[in-house]
Amino acid sequence: MNKRQLGKSDLYLSEISLGCMNLGTEESKAKDIIDRALDAGINYLDTADLYDFGENEKVVGKAIKHRREDIILGTKVGNHFDKEKEDWHWDPSKEHIKNGVKDSLQRLQTDYIDLYQLHGGTIDDNIGETLEAFEDLKQDGLIREYGISSIRPNVIREYVERSSMVSVMMQYNMLDRRPEEEILDLLHNNNISVLARGPLAKGMLSNKGAKVAEAKAKDGFLDYSYEEMLALTEKLEDYGNEARTLNALALQYVLHHPAVATAVFGASSLEQVEDNLSFLEAAPLTEQIYGEIQALTSPITYQKHR
Repeated sequence: MNKRQLGKSDLYLSEISLGCMNLGTEESKAKDIIDRALDAGINYLDTADLYDFGENEKVVGKAIKHRREDIILGTKVGNHFDKEKEDWHWDPSKEHIKNGVKDSLQRLQTDYIDLYQLHGGTIDDNIGETLEAFEDLKQDGLIREYGISSIRPNVIREYVERSSMVSVMMQYNMLDRRPEEEILDLLHNNNISVLARGPLAKGMLSNKGAKVAEAKAKDGFLDYSYEEMLALTEKLEDYGNEARTLNALALQYVLHHPAVATAVFGASSLEQVEDNLSFLEAAPLTEQIYGEIQALTSPITYQKHR
């Protein structure tokens, strides 16, 4: 598995990585999924304190306890949640971040987090206070690096100018090409890496894409209508062949831009892991196919999320 440097850090992430949000709470099943990913060469696992109100971190922590040294572990903070009420509110304060890291470390059964990420953010936040918290945690050795998880261009620009973050996690795929317009080059020029989440667009860019789109895109997807989604996913399925599966193509597409360090796919079953591991056997993505994909899809831009 090829690895890419995360920003200016000494962390090198596998080109594809496992997002843990959909692992579920059945520990043995989750461990099987994680072990298969790690055995295939994946070294980055991504979770968040909010997922299942802390339970996801616990599941991940138990699954990786025996091989922590093999893993680059990422989690997120910023949502002050009440597990009993299953409710939460946004809280990027220094106090919450410093309390949050202690709770995450305990749930993950580790004494450090490789990549600690702010799980959201708005332009109205006290960004200076948030950055002080992350810098303090890095100084204390509780985290190795920090980043943000955001799709808001104006927020991302603030952090680019004011922080020493190494990464931005954002949704990016063949259907959601918004980052291409104003984010990817900005981050690449500042040596900040992208963790591309949702590379398969909820499964609509998987080997079963057309069928998934039929079920999940009743109200359309972003600027695409339902009819456009059905037609587009059918056309994209034609690219799934012996040279590469559609899963592999979806992962290759986001990794084409040099800003992207890793494509973070989710999995709730071993079958889904295997589908995405087809990436390892895929023929290289040619500029011709990349251009054809861009011609088929729409280069939409950020409107509401600024």
